[in-house]
Amino acid sequence: MIRCDYLVVGAGLAGVSVCEGIREKDRKGGVLLVGNEAVAGYRRADLAPCFLWPPDPRTGSKNASKSSSKPVDKPVDNGASDEGTEAVSAVGSGGQDPWRGLAVRRAADLEADLRVDVRLETTITQFNLERRQAVLSTGQALEFRKACLATGGRAARPAVAGAGLGNVFHLRTLRDAAAVREVMSLGGAGGTRVVVVGGGCLAAQAASLLVGWPGANVVLVHRGRALWQRWLDGLTAAWLGEVFAARGVQMRLGETLNGFEGRTVLRNVQTKSGARIPAAMALVACGVELNLGLVAQTPLGYPYGTPVNEFLETEEKGVFAAGEIAAYPDHTMGGLRRVEGAEALVQQGRVAGGNLTGKQRQRFEWLPHRHAELFGYAFDLVGDFSRPPVQTELEGDRESGRFVVRHLHGGQLVAAVGCNQEEGVIEGLKREMRARVTGRKRAVLR
Repeated sequence: MIRCDYLVVGAGLAGVSVCEGIREKDRKGGVLLVGNEAVAGYRRADLAPCFLWPPDPRTGSKNASKSSSKPVDKPVDNGASDEGTEAVSAVGSGGQDPWRGLAVRRAADLEADLRVDVRLETTITQFNLERRQAVLSTGQALEFRKACLATGGRAARPAVAGAGLGNVFHLRTLRDAAAVREVMSLGGAGGTRVVVVGGGCLAAQAASLLVGWPGANVVLVHRGRALWQRWLDGLTAAWLGEVFAARGVQMRLGETLNGFEGRTVLRNVQTKSGARIPAAMALVACGVELNLGLVAQTPLGYPYGTPVNEFLETEEKGVFAAGEIAAYPDHTMGGLRRVEGAEALVQQGRVAGGNLTGKQRQRFEWLPHRHAELFGYAFDLVGDFSRPPVQTELEGDRESGRFVVRHLHGGQLVAAVGCNQEEGVIEGLKREMRARVTGRKRAVLR
């Protein structure tokens, strides 16, 4: 039987960060990391910009100057050590291999850097919290003292006919991203007709990148009446839809997916209005389903996520949760929340790892912040968008591409979307949101 002090279930960005947090506080304890993919710790949010970036028609390599999306050329900190290992993003990096931009972590690297026993391409088939025992898919039994669940999520798959047809893709794993890029590359001079299903950040980013491929014909199908209705006011959402249409994306708004047609490979995408859209490939971006199978039928397996306290510990003493499955109390914005985005996953993982050792007692606090780049517009989404705003205010000008949409409840700022704003402006918005909790004076934006 394998014995370890700390079992970390899930080798995504949060799981690897948990291991780093453990090693910051405990240099000797035995750590076992289990994950079902071949590589670990990469940033899923970077799959689209790294793999879907259009090629340079002259060389076949990715070319930032030819792309319709704004490049990001700053280094990416993947948190490989205490100081952080920097890996240059493939976005805007010419012909660089897209895999490099994700800063993937292989088992040998993790074992050398963190002295962790890594079991990739492995799952846990049995998990007994009471006895602190588990069984791996390899048949090996293990016994652990403490554990952290960081199992993340999987792409939500619509319950419609034809969802299993060839060339119906999601964008959740490295394999997904590589497959999408391969299909686009095989399109040749005739291009590829692509249908993107969804209206969130991933769908919008994917459509904005795919339309830049030679000959690509991209259709965006979204059930909402406007793009990004959750984050923007009505006029700004309509403006964003016009930006997409002007760049060549065919917008099919107010359409609900009904199914995929074809024998073995996709031929058409059908909507509930009866429309049949010819397609050589569909990219479905309809959210995430949490991987809670290990704790199903237990108090840790609620549909919204595994409940944890402010220290990221579950009601099962010595068992923590981090990453997308952890539903933690948000003392800044209120209510329970789950984190999104690479930086949040890294920070939460390190806090959970440190607390797991018992040598740290740190609260996890995070103001939600997502970043997306579409057709040269850099968007920062900050705050709580879970409730429709009572009032919205626009500061700046849409046509110039520099503005802030403020979401207000009771005259207080609860969320904001900044477009092409300096870092100081975004930080000012965060200070103002925190001030409503702390009682500090309202921050003044520059």
